[in-house]
Formats: sequence, C-alpha cells, structure tokens
Amino acid sequence: MRDAVIVDAVRTPIGKRGGGLADIHPGDLTAHVLTALADRVGFDPATVDDVIWGCVSQVGDQAGSVGRVGVLAAGWPESVPATVVDRRCGSSQQSVHFAAAGVIAGHYDIAIAGGAESMSRVPMGSARGDGAPYPPSVLDRYGVEGFNQGLGAEMMAERWGLDRGRLDEYSARSHERTAAAVDAGAFDAQIAPIVGGLAHDEGLRRGTTVEKLAGLSTPFAADGVITAGNASQISDGAGALLVTSSEVAERNGWTPIARIHTAALAGDDPVIMLSAPIEATRKALDRSGLAVDDIGAFEVNEAFAPVPLAWQAEIGASDDVLNPVGGAISVGHPLGGSGAILMTRLVHHMRDNRIRYGLQTMCEAGGMANATILELL
Repeated sequence: MRDAVIVDAVRTPIGKRGGGLADIHPGDLTAHVLTALADRVGFDPATVDDVIWGCVSQVGDQAGSVGRVGVLAAGWPESVPATVVDRRCGSSQQSVHFAAAGVIAGHYDIAIAGGAESMSRVPMGSARGDGAPYPPSVLDRYGVEGFNQGLGAEMMAERWGLDRGRLDEYSARSHERTAAAVDAGAFDAQIAPIVGGLAHDEGLRRGTTVEKLAGLSTPFAADGVITAGNASQISDGAGALLVTSSEVAERNGWTPIARIHTAALAGDDPVIMLSAPIEATRKALDRSGLAVDDIGAFEVNEAFAPVPLAWQAEIGASDDVLNPVGGAISVGHPLGGSGAILMTRLVHHMRDNRIRYGLQTMCEAGGMANATILELL
C-alpha cells in the first residue's frame, strides 16, 4: 500500500494586517512559496500533478482560484492544474489531507498542498457580502440570530471555567515561546523571506505581560473575558508542502521529513463553534493506535486562548508539548493559509528536536475541526 510523506515545507513570514505583506497580491504570495519549495527540493514543476490550495475568502483579489493564479504567477508550466479548498480556518490543513489521500490512492505522484490568505486585501467576511449564509431552518434549529466566533469563545471560556487571568497568562506565554523560538533560530529554515521586505513573523510583541493584557477591552461581551490580546491576530501569509509517496521520493533522491500517519475530522456544536478539535484529536488518536503521551508536540491553533486550554483540559496533554513555539496569538492567523503554516512549523520542530509523533488540530467555523498526526522519518 502506498503511503504519503512530506518532503519539505516552507512558508512566508506572517504579516500583520496592513503590514509587511499587505501590498503583495495573494496570487504572488502563493507563487512565492511555490517557487521557494521548488528551489529547495529541486523538483521540476512540470511533474506536479496538482496544487491543492486553501483559501477562505474567495472574493476580490482571491476570487480567481488563487492556487491556479499562483501557479501562473510562479511561471510554472500551464500544464500544472490547481484547485482551491475551503474548510474555513482549516482549509490548508484539509489541502494536506486531500493531497495525502490522492497520493495514497494513486491519483497523484507529486502534489503540492498549502494555502494563502491576505486579510489585509480581502477582509474576513468579504465573501458574505450582503448575503445570508444561514437560512431560517438553521437559525431556528439552534435558536440564534447568527453565529459568532467571539461569542463562541466566551461560551467556551465559561463552560471550561477559564477566567480572564488564565487566558491572558496563556497569551503572554504564547509571545514568550515565540520570542524564544525566534531567538533560537527555530524558524529560519522554514521561512522564505520576501526579498527586500519581510523576513520574520511580524506580530510578535516582546515583553507582553498579563498586566498589559489586563487593560484591553472585551468587545464581544461587556463582562466577558475575550480580548484582542487573547485572540489570534488578523494576518497575511502562505505556506506550501510537497506531498508524495515514499517510493516516488526515493526514485527522485528526496529524503522525506515525515509521514502523514493519520487524518481525522470532527463536527460539533456550531454555536460554540470552537470545541471540535477535542473530538477530532480523540478520533485521530483512536484511529492511529497512539496515546496522548506518544505525541511529542501538539499544534492546537490559537484562534482564541480558550481553544487550546479547553482542549488541554479534555485531552490531558502536558503544557511543555502544547504549542511549544507559540501560536496565532503571538504571530497571527491568516485563515486559509494557517493550516499549512502550522504544519510547516510542526514538521520542522519535529525534525529539529527528533520528535517521532506530532499532532495538529484546528477549530473551524461551523463547529468543525481537522486533526493530523505526523510521524518523523
């Protein structure tokens, strides 16, 4: 039976909204990581069977099938096809799942999985316009007038007993861990700097403390606990991974970093919206035959601080292996690009620290989640 392996993974620096990547078209962000990946691995782009690209807001500058636009912008042969995936925040993690499934099935020999999002150029919610994505049948089912991630984060904090101090403490830790990773050079090998522009993740705020975070307002509820400081930053960025089989990798003289060991999905309450990573993780562990203690690094996307903290309370992972190099609170969350960016961070962290198994999971709008287990090779 064929397997699916990651030969290499690369990402842009993550730019702040209106920051160092804001002037770059998302098609060119895509082209940047495609070109960097080809240069690093040394493959002929003409051999790529498909580019599977995550993107959430597929309007405006991201309306023209941004994966295909990126292929053309990179100067790759016109024969290279591409498609765009939308599973909300988990779009490019789902791209990896689709690429792995295609490789294992024999539909692909070489696939590029990844994603991009320019939230500076295409603001979150742009795709909705004046439309009503939820019909009365759905709203009536849940007794709500709409769905809101910020309110879902407030509900999650209340359900798991997470007070403002705990959330802000976790958020300050995210910045501390990212700062330590930057200072140790942990991201240097995975980032493809923008020539003449951004070379490092832009959102890090060194010296962030619980005391500083305590002064921020709570926009979703007057007496709430969710603030801009304990939620993910609005960002721009892209990431790409080369997915193939061990056999094809050997034939090309490539040494894969990791095997895509297990993939799982879950759905949960769309009102609270953010709790599905818990069940997705349980499904992935059950399917893999692994235990929590077998996993040496967990990437649980920091959409809001209650997400990894509630996940940790249910799964029981130790603090030192949960988001060991920080996360979206400290560097940002470029929606459709985040899954690929997180997986790039995870696979490099595993290789650098000789960690056999890593698990990544992300909450997604609608109450969904992906979970992926990687095995170091």
